[in-house]
Amino acid sequence: MSDLLRELSDIGVSIWLDDLSRGRLQSGGLQELVDNDHVVGVTTNPSIFSAAIGDGADYADQIADLAREGVDVDGAVRRMTTDDVRAACDVLRPVFDATGGRDGRVSIEVDPRLAHETAETVEQALELARVVDRPNVMIKIPATPEGLPAITRVVGAGISVNVTLIFSIDQYRQVIDAWLYGLEQAARIGIDLSTVHSVASFFVSRVDTAVDALLDASDDPAAAALRSQAGVANARLAYEAFTRSLTLPRWTELAEAGANAQRPLWASTGVKDPSLPATFYVQELAAPDTVNTMPEKTLRASADAAVLRGDAVTPGIAQAHRVFEDLAGVGIDIDTVTDQLLHEGVDKFEVAWRQLLGSVGSALQAAR
Repeated sequence: MSDLLRELSDIGVSIWLDDLSRGRLQSGGLQELVDNDHVVGVTTNPSIFSAAIGDGADYADQIADLAREGVDVDGAVRRMTTDDVRAACDVLRPVFDATGGRDGRVSIEVDPRLAHETAETVEQALELARVVDRPNVMIKIPATPEGLPAITRVVGAGISVNVTLIFSIDQYRQVIDAWLYGLEQAARIGIDLSTVHSVASFFVSRVDTAVDALLDASDDPAAAALRSQAGVANARLAYEAFTRSLTLPRWTELAEAGANAQRPLWASTGVKDPSLPATFYVQELAAPDTVNTMPEKTLRASADAAVLRGDAVTPGIAQAHRVFEDLAGVGIDIDTVTDQLLHEGVDKFEVAWRQLLGSVGSALQAAR
């Protein structure tokens, strides 16, 4: 049998798992994915932790200990999440060492309630890096207007960052600028730039969900033919912006000083439209120097049935521009869509975090 996940990796796609739980760590499930399925990284977010901690019994003993210690809800959640991330970092440490820090990464997000607070985001990012205390941790910061200067300051302190909740090309260009400014600040204070890594998480399926709803409501006869095209086109234009950023003189200077490129990461790659193949956002966005973070269901589907054809992104960039022109032609304002998606993304993570706080608070109270 062909090893499709190896083939995907050989194209230049780093496969990261979009999931983490205490059960997965204790059972050895994460180690098995690393050993057998070419998984070389892990991403987490508030929704993932809410599902893992809020609905599982694997944390009961620790919650009982935290209750006896008198730890408050925020402290308990932070302790549990950083413990899981630290353990995952240890599982992935051999990958980190073998790839020079490019992979073997585990991401943990700042409190989503801080998405519009620059100084507080910087403070918590530094604290998370200190508490996890592993060189392969990557701190997730949302690409909100207030998050962008925080990204610069955290990178400038020599901390690796996963920039999350990117939806538009303009937003992504600002993320690239924030990353480069951060590297320049780090260089000025003598930080070894080769130790700092970053990915830019571009959300994909959520774009299709939002745009397809507008297309379905359109009276334009050309609208139906554009369904399920916006997300891939948007990501391909992001890849074009990424490759162009590598030609900038300021990047050339940083690269000569040892800096690593900030790779695009395709997030939200589980399909939401049941008419699409489960492998759609994996095979259509396979390209060198990218990361695809997948839920396990998408990972398994890709291992079984992904149709890979080498670099699927670069040959499709011209078509991606035409898709955006056609969307405008049927009245879709993509900027309005992506602005709304950013607001909704922040809100969804905040809701998930508050749900997690609520469930842990109840468990602490019961344990006391």
